[in-house]
Amino acid sequence: MKTALLDYALPERSIAVRPLPERDAARLLVVGERGFEHRAVRDFAELVPEGALVVLNDTRVRRARVLATKRGSGGKVELLLLERLAQAGDREVWQALGRANKALRVGTELEAPGLDARVVSTGELLEVSVAAEGGVERWLERSGHVPIPPYLGRLDDPSDGERYQTVFAEKIGSAAAPTAGLHLTEAMLARLAARGVIRATLTLAIGVGTFRPVEADDLDEHAMHAETLAVGPALVDAVAAARARGAPVVAVGTTVVRALETAADPERAGHVRPFEGATRLLIQPGHAFRVVDALLTNFHQPRSTLLALVSAFAGHSRVLEAYALALREGYRFLSYGDAMWLPRRA
Repeated sequence: MKTALLDYALPERSIAVRPLPERDAARLLVVGERGFEHRAVRDFAELVPEGALVVLNDTRVRRARVLATKRGSGGKVELLLLERLAQAGDREVWQALGRANKALRVGTELEAPGLDARVVSTGELLEVSVAAEGGVERWLERSGHVPIPPYLGRLDDPSDGERYQTVFAEKIGSAAAPTAGLHLTEAMLARLAARGVIRATLTLAIGVGTFRPVEADDLDEHAMHAETLAVGPALVDAVAAARARGAPVVAVGTTVVRALETAADPERAGHVRPFEGATRLLIQPGHAFRVVDALLTNFHQPRSTLLALVSAFAGHSRVLEAYALALREGYRFLSYGDAMWLPRRA
């Protein structure tokens, strides 16, 4: 697919810089076979068919943004700690992104209250040796900053600690939130359960690559970023049970779609098998979906792999028509924005 087909003009005023006061207060554009309907996200529980299987990504966003200074010079440095690679004694080696006025070099020493770090490898991603009081993960939970998306154009504040996290987040490891899940509340989950909707989870750790626009002219030439995921036996059984009773599988977010399609069982249509590892699956128009029947998702950036996935799921022309309508009607876009409810294109 030509990347230009995923381009559209996104005015800055349409980007939701902060969340609404209530999680389920966002607007919901229903994209149906007969046209579009304007609803509210709080209607989601009633839109999901009774007895359906709703699949959530239970990943938890790591407070991975570290504001540090260079030891000696005091120069400001920002680190985004992505993944722990190794541990030796009280020091841990982390893969990281780094930003400073001057390029960081091997041996550069960094510090923040209760933490010190040393650059041990450079390149597109850094490797840093880190020591922190109580261990790095505990230090980040206490003192790290929430890695809200760069397109929000602001620093995180205390409210992001709660709102850039789903109410069902459990397994820490993501550099970004599964944003469709941010709309769901405990009350909404209870209403789903009361209607006989089954809830199941998987874990896909979202990487910073999710924010990077596609620079290649053709998606086939794009080097898709890898993300780790885990689909366990409980979810495999839940999907099988949904198929047995003729119920649809509903994905909350594009990360769930990517995970389920990665774990699709090639020998049993509509089913998944246990999977644990990395996925580089790039879903674009022409993809034959095998598992997901309906999708709740936010509005995504132009020229992004997420928009490609949604276009493949619901039809490219129909999705772009929906985006144009949403822009005209003042919908809020991106991570803290409004949402869409999409059936899979027949």
